[in-house]
Amino acid sequence: MVGFPAGVKFDPTDQELIEHLESKVMKRAHSLIDDFIPTIEGEDGICYTHPEKLPGVTRNGQSKHFFHRPSKAYTTGTRKRRKIHAENELSNSKNGAETRWHKTGKTRPLMVDGRHKGCKKILVLYSNFGKARKPEKTNWVMHQYHLGDLEDEKEGELIVSKVFHQTQPRQSAAATTSTVLHEPSTNGDMEVKTPKSMKIGLADYAVVAAAAIQMQRQQQQMLKQGDEMNKGNEVQDQQQQKFDHRPAGLEGPIMACKSASTKEVSFLIKGLVKF
Repeated sequence: MVGFPAGVKFDPTDQELIEHLESKVMKRAHSLIDDFIPTIEGEDGICYTHPEKLPGVTRNGQSKHFFHRPSKAYTTGTRKRRKIHAENELSNSKNGAETRWHKTGKTRPLMVDGRHKGCKKILVLYSNFGKARKPEKTNWVMHQYHLGDLEDEKEGELIVSKVFHQTQPRQSAAATTSTVLHEPSTNGDMEVKTPKSMKIGLADYAVVAAAAIQMQRQQQQMLKQGDEMNKGNEVQDQQQQKFDHRPAGLEGPIMACKSASTKEVSFLIKGLVKF
């Protein structure tokens, strides 16, 4: 980038991008913002040309940001233009081949300081999408940001987009479980499908979770039994203590009764012998 030392990069967060967009709309943008986020002029918008032809965009995985205004696909309706204009447009229209951006997933709200300031949507570029043709997903990705809390941007309003070429897919296990497959549907949006690897992971997780729950229940049962045994031992100890600490005054009468009984038995035996 001319005018800046080597190593200077522009890597704003989603919240920072929406604030740059708000400042641009409110005519109070940073004095150097145009050096980092150029504006694509014209009614065709960013979706009119292939991302490789946009200024500064490369395939090295680095992101490039643009201010632009979306345009409608048709004179009537609200559907936005996402079809790439090609030089051989006539031949492509005959065989049904085309290149088009498709929205994937849901529009996400962007919160700044607890306020819903804007929205974000993700688009993926597909090629050779036409009648009797299977769409081919490319590695081109675009994140679009617009102000307000509506799911879609208004016609002609200024938005900001981040365009990049995804060089390497994520390989981590966490990313595998969070990755979804997206395929175009008939209405131009994307159908989200769960990959097979993700289904297997969820099944394994369910087995592990069930085993953990069973183990937890067994531990609780063992603790409960241990508490009951402790309570029984406490009762026995209390009874033993009561027996050990019985009043000493009862021992005399009890021993006297025993002695009297013995004397009476001896007297009766002696009388019988004399008789």
